[in-house]
Amino acid sequence: MWAMKEFWSMLRRYVRPYGRYLGGSVVLSILSAVFNIFSFTLIIPILRILFNVDGGVYRFIAWDAADVSLREKAINNLYAFVTQFMEVHGAGRTLFALCLFLCVMTLIKTACYFGASAVMVPIRTGIVKDLRMQLYNKIVTLPIGFFSAERRGDIIARMSGDVQEIETSITASIEMLIKNPILITFYMGTLFFISWKLTVFVLVFAPLMLLVMSAIGRRLKADSAEAQALWSDTMSQVDETLGGLRVIKAFLAEKLMIQRFDGVTDAMRRKNNRVWIRQSSAHPVSEFLGTVMISIVMGFGGTLILGNHAIIDAPTFIFYMVILYSVIQPIKDFSKAAYGIPKGLASMERIDRILNADNPIREAEHPLKAESLREGLRFEHVSFRYEDGKQVLRNIDLTIAKGKTVAIVGASGAGKSTLVDLIPRFWDPSEGQITLDGVPLQQLSKDSLRALIGYVNQDPILFNDTIFGNIAFGKPGATREEVEQAARIANAHDFIMEKEEGYDTNIGDRGVKLSGGQRQRLSIARAVLKNPPVLILDEATASLDTESERAVQDALERLMSGRTTIAIAHRLSTIKNADEIIVLDEGRIVERGRHEELLRKDGYYKKLNDMQAL
Repeated sequence: MWAMKEFWSMLRRYVRPYGRYLGGSVVLSILSAVFNIFSFTLIIPILRILFNVDGGVYRFIAWDAADVSLREKAINNLYAFVTQFMEVHGAGRTLFALCLFLCVMTLIKTACYFGASAVMVPIRTGIVKDLRMQLYNKIVTLPIGFFSAERRGDIIARMSGDVQEIETSITASIEMLIKNPILITFYMGTLFFISWKLTVFVLVFAPLMLLVMSAIGRRLKADSAEAQALWSDTMSQVDETLGGLRVIKAFLAEKLMIQRFDGVTDAMRRKNNRVWIRQSSAHPVSEFLGTVMISIVMGFGGTLILGNHAIIDAPTFIFYMVILYSVIQPIKDFSKAAYGIPKGLASMERIDRILNADNPIREAEHPLKAESLREGLRFEHVSFRYEDGKQVLRNIDLTIAKGKTVAIVGASGAGKSTLVDLIPRFWDPSEGQITLDGVPLQQLSKDSLRALIGYVNQDPILFNDTIFGNIAFGKPGATREEVEQAARIANAHDFIMEKEEGYDTNIGDRGVKLSGGQRQRLSIARAVLKNPPVLILDEATASLDTESERAVQDALERLMSGRTTIAIAHRLSTIKNADEIIVLDEGRIVERGRHEELLRKDGYYKKLNDMQAL
């Protein structure tokens, strides 16, 4: 019951836009059930009259007769109509007419049944599409910190495997849970109409099937959650392998990685074996329980026919058994749903951990729009610590005036990247505040703030698109002339034109078809095209060879001209001309000044410079 409540709660979240399809499915399911019952009703007159089972004679009873029940009038008048038809047209034609009518009713019934299933398709596919979009929208809006605690492979597994599991298990169950209750309701109503005593007897045994299905389904959900977690481990290792293939080969670690992957996949295989065995048992278990129930009903019903005071005749009992057998199939479908829904709900719980993740980077209720940078940026007693309590920055006071270049240097782990990540609000300070032209960043809209900032990273982030598409990424609608001008400023136009397709060349996943220097120059061209007043350079030349570094450094100097620049520097030679150099050590500013001033101080900066000189 808990799983069903959880399922309906999930369904209400996504099915509302498709209400008209749901209504159409309900109407067609009702018609399917009605025509199915009418078609089976023909069994009684065929057995009773055509083959003269009891030799009875039937005459029409007025519908307003007060001394006869509606049930008796309906059955008697049906028999009377068939009797009169047979007297006029003969037994052969009556049989032919009944068979033809049975075919017509079955055709209508199956058409309605198909229609009820067909109109559910847009609901099933629509829910999955909406779920994927909701998950993707959440991923791109969550702060950077969320993904520091989550493995990328696990995120990919939730986008692929978990959503796929929902599509194949829960959405496939929607049809069962909408259509089958209607069929069961009409069939059970018919059974009560025929013999309420026999139906009450059936209901004594029916809950047994549901209890067995429910018990197995609860265990299936737990196994499914564990299997999906192992799938995430598998995807994470694949992602790590693709990203570190050079290191794996260089250290001859192929066998080690294969053993690790074999361990994860074997654990997933064993868990999936248990899941699939339980799921595969749905049909045989329900088939056995259904047969047991049919056998018990046949035994009890036989006593009602063979006794001295029979309350039901043989043709009616056969009709009853046909309807009872018809209600077994929807119950079996419920058993399939009882297996499928827990698997999907296990995946839904994993997805909800992303959808319900809190975003601490909140927009102000009435945010101000940052139009431009007029004065500069200021850090006022800024400290930052992660959620686990680890202190990264301590009491940072820093002013970055408009048009100036400020360089951030320090050892790895000193807090350089965290400091610059506070400017576009990838994180918010734990203490203190950062202002832009005197306005705290939390009072500005995130979009307008980030529109003022351009990024060039140490590892250029490029996409599986054309060169043109990557340069124009931050400026939709950019013209070819604008893109080419940006490429010229970034020293990228010449190597682009050497490509066979020029700016229409696809660069592959993460720009794999380009060299490191070429990728970095495309990244610079993208920043040039955006034309931001604030530029953040995160060790933009650290991973390049000498020749590429010269080309990129020249492009960076053009890009930095007239802009407010914050540069994280690994090679101190690249920031000699900075207006101010900030030296960080364990999250604190330990020195600040120009290059020559810091060298004369003979302090921490001088040690860094001497170490690089060696």
